[in-house]
Amino acid sequence: MLRALALAVRGQGQVSPNPLVGCVIVNDAGETLGEGWHGRFGGPHAEVEAVRDAEARYGSDAVRGATVYVTLEPCSHHGKTPPCADLLVEKGVARAIVGTADPNPVVAGRGLARLRAAGIEATVTDDPLASRLIEGFRMRVTTSRPFVTLKVAQTLDGFAATATGDSRWVTGEAARQHVHRVRAASDAVLVGSGTALADDPALTLRHGVEGVQPLRVVLDRKAALPASLRLFSDEHAGRTVAVVGESALEPSYAGRVSTMRVPEANGHLDLQAVLERLASGDGLPGGRGVNTVFVEAGPGLAAAFWSAGLVDRLMVYVAPKLLGDGLRALPVAPAASMGEAHTFPAWTRHLLGEDVLFVGDRTPIPAPLQALMPLVLPDALPDIQPR
Repeated sequence: MLRALALAVRGQGQVSPNPLVGCVIVNDAGETLGEGWHGRFGGPHAEVEAVRDAEARYGSDAVRGATVYVTLEPCSHHGKTPPCADLLVEKGVARAIVGTADPNPVVAGRGLARLRAAGIEATVTDDPLASRLIEGFRMRVTTSRPFVTLKVAQTLDGFAATATGDSRWVTGEAARQHVHRVRAASDAVLVGSGTALADDPALTLRHGVEGVQPLRVVLDRKAALPASLRLFSDEHAGRTVAVVGESALEPSYAGRVSTMRVPEANGHLDLQAVLERLASGDGLPGGRGVNTVFVEAGPGLAAAFWSAGLVDRLMVYVAPKLLGDGLRALPVAPAASMGEAHTFPAWTRHLLGEDVLFVGDRTPIPAPLQALMPLVLPDALPDIQPR
């Protein structure tokens, strides 16, 4: 299963809105017959790739009587590809070890039922790594919005910038590299117009981090950002989406990037509507929805996401610095007492060079998963070689 998980992450950034899935097929002696992973949206699923690999090595009857290890329940419905459960039945496998059941209501146990009805021994291990691997997919298919991670960088006394607005750099090199690795593991990275105008960010993968460039999303309610910003003019402009208000005028960058119009509420973009549109894929390049969004917004937008209850995971990078005054990193509504303070059902902390990373989840997660936080990197799982 660990090998199947390591294979699954190879599809990072290329399969959404589908989930990451890996598959390994072994014989009774435990020897690997074939392996595969879901490598691109619309392409063959992991089970199909593993069967093809096995048959290319050992012939058309290679997987009959074999055991299939797959990170996610095999699909049972016709989508862009035929059902994987039917394929495993057709090929005559004897056993299927499944990391986690499919949370998609379209599947939801039907794949397992199909296998068992055909006499295949199907076991779900509830593997915490397998569950963690599809958290974005699970959020999208059960709530119609992506899984949202909010990033905050601050000093020990809670400031993101000095009183004059100087914010470069709050944290050290190790923390900044980690942020880029989180980007690489996200389907989309989101900023507000204030950050876009003040910092002119590229939101690309740097600091030695490689991977698929995530979708870049900028919230520009008034459509007032200049077309000269890097988000609208660099080589990744085709991977940029500007979200503007329904009543905004045509932006100066129209035609350079994708533009999405969403409703407004109380003088602000409706963040719930923004996330639902990102999940649906409507207006996005290629029409593909996203499972995960990494919010790298300034204090105002960060607080808005938090107050709206739209933050699933908070990542706070804390530098050993004191400013005494400045711009609050996350100006949430004040608590009247310690009993009313914001808390986290699950949290961990990690050392990153001279800085400390705090990771908190706003909803309960199984205890085994807490030890895995933050499993956010394409290389977080070792590339285990089969015996």
